[in-house]
Amino acid sequence: MTGPATTRAVHIRVEGRVQGVGYRAFVERGAGELGLAGWVRNRRDGAVEAVLQGPPAAVEDMLALCRQGPPAARVDRVEIIGEGVGAFGGFEVRPTV
Repeated sequence: MTGPATTRAVHIRVEGRVQGVGYRAFVERGAGELGLAGWVRNRRDGAVEAVLQGPPAAVEDMLALCRQGPPAARVDRVEIIGEGVGAFGGFEVRPTV
């Protein structure tokens, strides 16, 4: 069975020292390990933005990883700015906006 009950997609914004510290690669690696689809990118305002899509438990695990970040990062805030079912076939790092 597939659909909203078995798939969750969240659009997040991460603030803190999250650029220049391997944060995007950390998210890409974690998403791959958890079998999530979506994307991650830097924002010109210093934040990182991502969409994470997959089984609800895996999305929760990834949100916990995002709150922790890689060793050189300092995560001040992870905000869910949107939620719904996306349609992504994989995970990618996107250009800065």
